[in-house]
Amino acid sequence: MIFQPAILALLLSSLLCIGLLLAAAPYAIDLIRHWDLASGSERQLLRERRTYLLSTLLAFVFATQLVALALFVFNADRMASLFVGAMCAVGTLQANAFGFPALLAQILVFFLAAVWLVINHVDTQAPDYPLLRIKYVLLLCLLPFLLAAGVLQWRFFLALRADVITSCCGSLFSDATPGVTAELAAAPPLPTLLAFYLSLALATGCALLHRRGPRAGHLVALLSAVAFAVTMAAVLAFISLYVYEHPHHHCPFCILKPDYSYQGYALYVPLFVGTAAGLGVGAVQAFARVPSLQSIIPGVAGRLAGLAAAMFIAVAVVALLIIINSRLLLIDN
Repeated sequence: MIFQPAILALLLSSLLCIGLLLAAAPYAIDLIRHWDLASGSERQLLRERRTYLLSTLLAFVFATQLVALALFVFNADRMASLFVGAMCAVGTLQANAFGFPALLAQILVFFLAAVWLVINHVDTQAPDYPLLRIKYVLLLCLLPFLLAAGVLQWRFFLALRADVITSCCGSLFSDATPGVTAELAAAPPLPTLLAFYLSLALATGCALLHRRGPRAGHLVALLSAVAFAVTMAAVLAFISLYVYEHPHHHCPFCILKPDYSYQGYALYVPLFVGTAAGLGVGAVQAFARVPSLQSIIPGVAGRLAGLAAAMFIAVAVVALLIIINSRLLLIDN
């Protein structure tokens, strides 16, 4: 089973990324300890040339991690047909104990990688690279997360067995199943809908205010994270029901299937992009007082805030269209 093309692509990319990061770690430590832009020594010149290479290399590594999340979910959904009892990605992820931990770790890496890419972009815009030490310290802090995600992914794929009988999404995302998913699935539709649109409105409004002037960057990041969490809860509580036109099918993965016109991608892609952009606004706002970045950060943060606002509006519109076009009636007039 490990010889599936998508699995090989994921495992090889994970191995390549981890290998490149481990190889880059000693150079990152050297740059953190000895970087001195005012020095004209041969070693400093070598470090300056080396940082161009490292930045390009690391940008490739983290960009790969952004794509890896989508491929991981898509592959889990495609593999469902190989397991008895599986209907979608849930069955694949429940085939062993490492499936959902691997997914959650990949989601965390997605957002951490996006934030690092934003910080790296801002740093390379300034002539004196004021965030060089900070971004490489962050790199060393991120390395354990990437290692953990890679190990979980390897353990998940290596432990997959075609003779395993797994469970379908109906047994996990059901209001009759004990756990957090049951509480979310049992949430009343109307209050959850109001919380969903309120969180998106607050995140969008704050992002638009930040776009008009450099203020409340950390609040943009916080509200973006809240909007992400509330939206995921809303998918479980009521959005998925409108997609399936069934009052008891709460799966957040089946909406990715062609049977439902891939509506999940129209919802999740702008949600993840908008959340990443919102977190990026908060990340760069922390360095707004750095002299060489004072003329750079407002423009970068403004574009990120505009992107976050546009993506959250897209999420709200997609959800509204799903509700309008559905024949299911959850909320009485």
